[in-house]
Amino acid sequence: MISTAIRVARVGSAAELAAAALMMLGFPVLMVAALVPSVYAFAAAAAVTYLADHYLHRKGSYLVNRLSKVRAGLSIRFLIRQLLLILLLARMDLSNHLIFYGAIACFIASYGLQAPHGALVQLIRNRRRMPVATRNVDLKSRIRIPDAPPRGLLDRSAEKMLHLDLVAVVGLLISAMTDNAIAGFAGIGVTLALGCLYVLVLMPYVRGRKTPPDADTVLAAVDDWLGQYKPETVLYFSGSKDSAYQVNMWLETMEQLDSRPLVLLRERVILQNLAPTTVPVICVPGGVHLMNLDLATVRVALYAANVGKNIHLLRVPTMKHVFIGHGDSDKLASVNPFSKVYDEVWTAGRAGRDRYAIADVGVRDADIVEVGRPQLAPIQGRPAAPAEGRCPTVLYAPTWEGWDGNPGNTSLVLAGENIVKKLIKADPPVRVLYKPHPFTGTVSAQAGAAHRRVTALLEKAAAQRATDARFTTDATALAAAQADLTRIEARLAELAGTGGEKRDEAEASRDDVVDLKKHEEIARLRAEWNDAHWRSFPDHQHRVVTGAEPRLYDCFNVSDAMVSDISSVVSDFIASGKPYAVTDSADVGVEEFKRANTAVRAAVILTNSAKELDALLDAVRDPSADPLALERDELKQYLLGPDEPTSIEQFNAALAALARKAEARNLGQEARIAAGDPEAAELAEVLPGDPVKAAGEAESNPTG
Repeated sequence: MISTAIRVARVGSAAELAAAALMMLGFPVLMVAALVPSVYAFAAAAAVTYLADHYLHRKGSYLVNRLSKVRAGLSIRFLIRQLLLILLLARMDLSNHLIFYGAIACFIASYGLQAPHGALVQLIRNRRRMPVATRNVDLKSRIRIPDAPPRGLLDRSAEKMLHLDLVAVVGLLISAMTDNAIAGFAGIGVTLALGCLYVLVLMPYVRGRKTPPDADTVLAAVDDWLGQYKPETVLYFSGSKDSAYQVNMWLETMEQLDSRPLVLLRERVILQNLAPTTVPVICVPGGVHLMNLDLATVRVALYAANVGKNIHLLRVPTMKHVFIGHGDSDKLASVNPFSKVYDEVWTAGRAGRDRYAIADVGVRDADIVEVGRPQLAPIQGRPAAPAEGRCPTVLYAPTWEGWDGNPGNTSLVLAGENIVKKLIKADPPVRVLYKPHPFTGTVSAQAGAAHRRVTALLEKAAAQRATDARFTTDATALAAAQADLTRIEARLAELAGTGGEKRDEAEASRDDVVDLKKHEEIARLRAEWNDAHWRSFPDHQHRVVTGAEPRLYDCFNVSDAMVSDISSVVSDFIASGKPYAVTDSADVGVEEFKRANTAVRAAVILTNSAKELDALLDAVRDPSADPLALERDELKQYLLGPDEPTSIEQFNAALAALARKAEARNLGQEARIAAGDPEAAELAEVLPGDPVKAAGEAESNPTG
């Protein structure tokens, strides 16, 4: 029942739910205490409402943030408490006492201070919001960006300002208890003094040397950096917070380019959720600012998503535009007709080319280039032979239930328990890794319940296996691995510092230039952490794997086979060459299932009973008798391209070829202008990023 209430109220824990309930109940109690009147009851209820309110704000509770929608926002709650205190004083026959009028004057004055305080806070935030936010771009040597105000001044500033009334409330309650006005007037004086001080402390940050430079100065500094760095390949991205993964998946590839890379973002929320990278990043929210940015040296622009804001860069003719997408699957998004606007569309393998041909959406075959999937490089292939005596591992990685309630979306509801039970009972035994999709259960209560049942099955089986004499454990090795984990995690925490806090945008743009040695150390430590993690428990122990670490690809690498559903997880796992099974949860039949889904053509197809799992387990135990091995190799090449040259080599070669085409186009335009072609000259004046204009500027400033 409590869990249901937590889900309905959308709070994070039972403690949050309790705090919300106490706060809601506290105000009726305050009214009753004021009417009785009872100073002690009022003081106790007031303390509860103050503490509960503060706790919920500190937790960032969804519930308390939604109260403003029902006319019960932060200021209203404080005002009601103050009015009830006035009522309490009146009921205690203090309405003709000077302290009564002092309380009214104090609360009016404190609310009067809210206006300048709120205006100053908003003005400071607006002035510290840069027209262009950056990472790994040297602005510090070009412009002066002052430090942000102390975090305590702006963080939850409205709540802090309102809470200053606490001193006055305490003083007034003491006066009501003791019939002595001194404590009340002292509290009133302290509250008003602190409010005035808060306003005065903020004032220097809206003028003079404590404010960042204006937009023109910042944009000029960015252009100066671009002129020195001379980016050649841009990864362009626009989207919502939830789509940040689509650009994050390309960051490692951008770091491996032979040309000078740049990441160009359009939304601040994407920058805030961007993974660490060594590539320079520029976030340009304004379309006009973007169109005035000096990108004359860029020859290729890469697009990871089809969104409306792409037009702001697509209009630049001096660079070639490529759609690279954010995954390779049979979904309709993989053959979007919008792809016609790009000069080229890059796919992983032949399958992507065929999808466009079958869809017939206007993308020419000549404009499609197969470049593999560079992101799949960390996925390791199948060993020639399993290690002697090692318990094979089968990964169960179902996708989530989706938004449409289609029973074919996930195997978890209808087949999950059957799959796990059969794997647990397998003889010879296997280890089961269960890695559910992070969205599992967010839409369907059935999926959430199935997930909990599968988790319980594995936890029970793991406990039974721990006491099974057939499985031995090297306690010394496990202890050593655990010690390694502790050491690595401590060092990672030290390197991360206070990460996770929302940074001041101006300070971050000034200071966030990657430390290559630190970046490399973190990458090395994460690899060591992954190794130590898998060594820290027996290789026969069933595990439920949730959270960001270990990553899905790490689970691939320690597994001998996988069971999953139709999703990009299957396409990615195919890179390993290992056996896999996919569940036909919608029961469309093997032939139709394979016809509709390219990625399952070399899979063991499971019904919801999971009775076909024996075929997968046989392939795991005896790779030489694997009947689908050849089909998997052929499907891997069809979906993902050849192993040689490597995908990153194919990607760089495609970039170089397209950059040459862009350069040839630009040189042709220069030749036409030099020959006196009036149409070319007219276009050069109206289109951005013209190479002739850039060449002229270079001649006038040869060192720039």
